[in-house]
Amino acid sequence: MAARIASLQDVVSHYDVILCDVWGVLHNGVSAFAEASLALKKARESGLTVVLITNSPRPHPGVILQLRGLGVLDEAYDRIVTSGDVTRKLISEGPKKVYFMGAGRDHPLLDGLGVTQVAEEEAEIIVCAGFVDDETETPDMYRDLLDRFARHDVPMICANPDLVVERGHRLIPCAGALAALYEELGGQTLIAGKPHKPIYTASLAAAADEQRAAVDHARVLAIGDGMPTDVRGAISEGLDLLYISAGIHARDYMDGETTDENALHAFLENHQARPCWWMPRLV
Repeated sequence: MAARIASLQDVVSHYDVILCDVWGVLHNGVSAFAEASLALKKARESGLTVVLITNSPRPHPGVILQLRGLGVLDEAYDRIVTSGDVTRKLISEGPKKVYFMGAGRDHPLLDGLGVTQVAEEEAEIIVCAGFVDDETETPDMYRDLLDRFARHDVPMICANPDLVVERGHRLIPCAGALAALYEELGGQTLIAGKPHKPIYTASLAAAADEQRAAVDHARVLAIGDGMPTDVRGAISEGLDLLYISAGIHARDYMDGETTDENALHAFLENHQARPCWWMPRLV
């Protein structure tokens, strides 16, 4: 069973590198969790390399600005690797006539890749960064459109595999929910973000570059709150995991600020997830 820890400092001596999730661990989409930034800052001061690994569809320069605006400390991390960063390679290698799904803020994902945005009828591939308006839209509103694409065998590149994220005290749907619906309709999806290998390969390469030395996987700690992304990715890569329990799955085993530990362990066991450590919030 996972052991509850009171502080990240309780376990940093076991590790050289931290791969830390962002949304749900460092902020909730509205404001930063101040103690989480301080915990990572202190880990870096203890000699660890911290790489933020996020399923944001934006390339990392845009995420840096977003984090600053929310109050996440620059000193909390060495590098950021985003799903947008690794997805750009998939886009660059694919067909050039793209049907783009997402908000205006996500358009930098396509910059400089030599692709053309086209209407549905001309599309050779879909690039899905998310919803046009994630405050009001649901995946089912896209069902007819996605069904037409699936019947024409148009593949989808999903730039954000998350199904949902926290925004304040609400859960907001992400591009991963659209990709899941597309697969249900028989469509093909291509994904590079968590839990898939490309984002971990890029993140560990970034850590090695910072350390100027090869990374020992046995001394890497993954931190995250998302079962289908952070947890599955860490398991697939054979990494130790610190599970943040007060994130997107809190409703399964928490009543307000109180954790039912038996329910938590049953939840983890049901998902065949065995993190080394857990804590409600990163401190």
